[in-house]
Amino acid sequence: MRIAATSKQHACNWRGGNFETSPFRRFSEVSIAPPKPQIHAIPPNAESGTGLAITNSTLGVAAHLPKRTGRGGARNRASRESHALTAAQIANLKAAERHAAASGLPFTRMLTIHWEAAGVPLQGMARATGRFTGLMAKALARHGSCSAWLWVHENGDWKGGHCHLLAHVPADLVHVFTGLQRGWLRRITGQPYRKRVIHSKPIGGRLGLETGNPDLHAINLDVALGYVLKGASPEAASQFSLERLEPGGRVIGKRCGTSQNIGAKARKAKD
Repeated sequence: MRIAATSKQHACNWRGGNFETSPFRRFSEVSIAPPKPQIHAIPPNAESGTGLAITNSTLGVAAHLPKRTGRGGARNRASRESHALTAAQIANLKAAERHAAASGLPFTRMLTIHWEAAGVPLQGMARATGRFTGLMAKALARHGSCSAWLWVHENGDWKGGHCHLLAHVPADLVHVFTGLQRGWLRRITGQPYRKRVIHSKPIGGRLGLETGNPDLHAINLDVALGYVLKGASPEAASQFSLERLEPGGRVIGKRCGTSQNIGAKARKAKD
């Protein structure tokens, strides 16, 4: 059984700066048990979830993003390209999810942000995602809450560059979060919000599931995380027995990341 989501060991190590940061039924909602393993890709639900967010999005004009600071080495260079999640990246994301739960910050919300539809170029996705999570963390901190998150970037011929994000957002602050997220996108892109650029849903389909029914929340979270990891390489998918596999597409710059408080350094410090 997964560690209870009500743990008080909050790893709220938000200090600003750059953070290393979308399913099946009703945007990662399942009712009883996880789906059986499948070899072929399953199309997203056409009525809700990522399918809704992707199908109706249209590409926008280029956003006005700040220049890079030049930080980071070869592994983090903005020009590097990848086409799939590696085994090491998947191991890190899975470990980060477990650490978030153990720290009392279980992922409760799943978002898909269609950056290309918002006008952000492929090479600007990492900066845009970093700014979004930074604004999210500041907003939650102002209301006395910590957060944790992980993200994965994907790209497709008909949906463009986009980000899948799993985050801890307390149920009593969801109204604050959802009321601000479109404004954050306007600040990041310098453009008016475009309809269906962002799709945001509670994991499991209802607020407070992580405390009201932790076991059911854990099942839904496993499905959501499996969806986020669907862009794995065939080798990595086989190693981790991933049930869903789809092309992750060409991504420029960072392909995935986590918040610092559940990253490798934070996890090592807890050992």
